[in-house]
Amino acid sequence: METDLHRSPLDPSAADHVTGGPGQPAVKGPECDLKRRISSAAFAFRGYDVANLGRSRELLEHDAYGPIVARYLAQASELCSQSIKTRVDLAAHVREGAKTSIETFPQDVATIVAMEAAQLELLEHFFEVPIHNVRHSFGYSIGELTALIFSGVFTLDQLLPIPLELAPDCARLAHDTTLGVLFTKGGRHALHTEDVERLCQAVSSEGKGLIGPSAFLSPNTALLLGQGDTLDRLERVMHDFLPAKVNLRRNPNKWPPLHSPLVWDCLIPNRAAVALYHIEGSAKIPSPPIISSVTGEASYDGVNTRDILIKWTDHPQRLWDVIETTLSEGVETVIHVGPTPSLIAATFARLSNNVVRQMGNGNKYLHMLGRGLVSRLNHHAWLAHLLPSKTALLRAPYLVHVHLEDWLLEQKVPGTSSIAVPAGNNGDGLAENSARLATAEGV
Repeated sequence: METDLHRSPLDPSAADHVTGGPGQPAVKGPECDLKRRISSAAFAFRGYDVANLGRSRELLEHDAYGPIVARYLAQASELCSQSIKTRVDLAAHVREGAKTSIETFPQDVATIVAMEAAQLELLEHFFEVPIHNVRHSFGYSIGELTALIFSGVFTLDQLLPIPLELAPDCARLAHDTTLGVLFTKGGRHALHTEDVERLCQAVSSEGKGLIGPSAFLSPNTALLLGQGDTLDRLERVMHDFLPAKVNLRRNPNKWPPLHSPLVWDCLIPNRAAVALYHIEGSAKIPSPPIISSVTGEASYDGVNTRDILIKWTDHPQRLWDVIETTLSEGVETVIHVGPTPSLIAATFARLSNNVVRQMGNGNKYLHMLGRGLVSRLNHHAWLAHLLPSKTALLRAPYLVHVHLEDWLLEQKVPGTSSIAVPAGNNGDGLAENSARLATAEGV
């Protein structure tokens, strides 16, 4: 089965706003009861992209939501200002609709994390959705850091300064970096991670620049980041390592080379390691669990947390493994958190479309199996662990996807006139709520 992500893996327009299963009406924001769905849902936190504001200005200027959003932006502004030694006002950044550029990379990172954290507090505070009852969470790139804050592993004050202090050097590396989308056509031609890494190592070993995989988006799609002309040289020899039908397309935008060996030039992993091991105290076990894009599994156990985060800087993002794990865990609803989520939603949409295409080829048994897996996995959690993980992919078309910022802005806010905005403790409302819920409800 071809996932077909190579068409436009980074195009925010590739994902639908909210989708339901084949033959079912789309579940629109106001009609989607997140309180009822939360126990079978997963939070998906977006990462850095070509645009990073989404509908943040609407949330900031909202009569009810505005104070909470402003509080998170103010805290992230202070952390960003201290980290890059330049005064930053993220609320002004949002109101002005500032466009993303390499020069604004630190501000964009801070804005993404702040808005993701704010959206979750809005969901819990105004609509009484028990957000820590989700099945699990995961994030792509920067989004994994928000997942760690949400799950109480570190506070915003502890974790956010680390990527912010490294962001200026990552941005400088981007000027000599090109992103390539490596993909194969045809369902029988997969890209094996070992072959892709072997190819990149062969080009890097020529001593004329580093190149490496930054993400594996599907069985037939990988993102590569290379210095100088490494992509050109890789293209000339890639058929010696990969299937004959492999293709390489270049992306015109500039990307900070996180999750690739290119960050070795500025000692990013080493500096991240020092900063992480200077965080006081032990890292907590995430609650709810986090499916890490570094490993593709629920790997954080408190002891290994810092080491996984060090690998986060220069190891490729295993998004496809995360999606397989999410489907095999019986998740019914994916709640996309952050400003205009794009890549994760687009990846699910491509998979869903390909499964539907297969089901539509007169294969009624396949259609019944996919639909039946949804209800069976919901009632028999043990069944998910017995079925092959690939079988769980058939559930993709039956997942409900909700873009949280759209959902929030489409709701009628209950009791707005009497709402008291929580003060929080240095803006770490999510971490506080996580600890409170863990004590009160045992999650």
